Amino acid sequence: MQPDATPIDDAALRRLRWRARRGLLENDLILGRFFERHAKTLQPADWQALQALLELDDNLLLDMLLGHVEPTPDQLAPAQMHVLHWLRAA
Repeated sequence: MQPDATPIDDAALRRLRWRARRGLLENDLILGRFFERHAKTLQPADWQALQALLELDDNLLLDMLLGHVEPTPDQLAPAQMHVLHWLRAA
C-alpha cells in the first residue's frame, strides 16, 4: 500500500475538524458542510491540501470559497484547487 493510500484515522480527522473552526461564521458553515459530506472519503492528499487551505487568512479563504478571488496556480497547488472546488460545492 502506498503512503498516500493510507486512510485518515478518526483522531486525525477530529483534530482537522477542530482546526477548521474559523473566525468567520461563513467559513465555519462551509467547512462544516464539507466535513459532513466528505470527511469519511478524504484521501491523504486531500487532507494535506485542506490543511494548507486552512493556513490562509479567514477573509482570503472566504473570498476564495465564494469565488470572489480565483487563485492562480502559483498560489495553490492542484490538490488544493481540487479541495477548493469541493468546498465551493458544499
